[in-house]
Amino acid sequence: MKIAIGCDHVGIILKPVITEHLMQRGITVIDKGAHSDTRTDYPIYGKAVAEAVVSGEADLGILICGSGIGISITANKVNGIRAVVCSEPYSAKLSRSHNNTNVLAFGSRVIGSELAKMIVDAWLDSAFEGERHQTRVEMIADVEKEQ
Repeated sequence: MKIAIGCDHVGIILKPVITEHLMQRGITVIDKGAHSDTRTDYPIYGKAVAEAVVSGEADLGILICGSGIGISITANKVNGIRAVVCSEPYSAKLSRSHNNTNVLAFGSRVIGSELAKMIVDAWLDSAFEGERHQTRVEMIADVEKEQ
């Protein structure tokens, strides 16, 4: 599995922790930046990770900014992305099993490193259930196509 990861200058504190955690799980990590704590703009990285996922360069994506909100909004503007912001594992699990999310976002000002790892694990360890949820995911895709 390959996961693209990206963050802004605020998320830079959690990115190496999550990168190491993913590598310990045997996952290949594709780092889309940022690479320092120099002030930068989260849309750059939200777009880069989302494009890596929809192009097939990565299977999934993880985004980190201060809250997870702005970077996930950006990712969700890319057709084919279903990004979710999570601050606890239960929502991460349900986002995968019910909504087939392909990008996970969280905020470095909202959660700490241990909780971030638990959220990532809950998300990765869940599988899309399909069935009634498949119809809903297709409905989301239809809304996207209308735009």
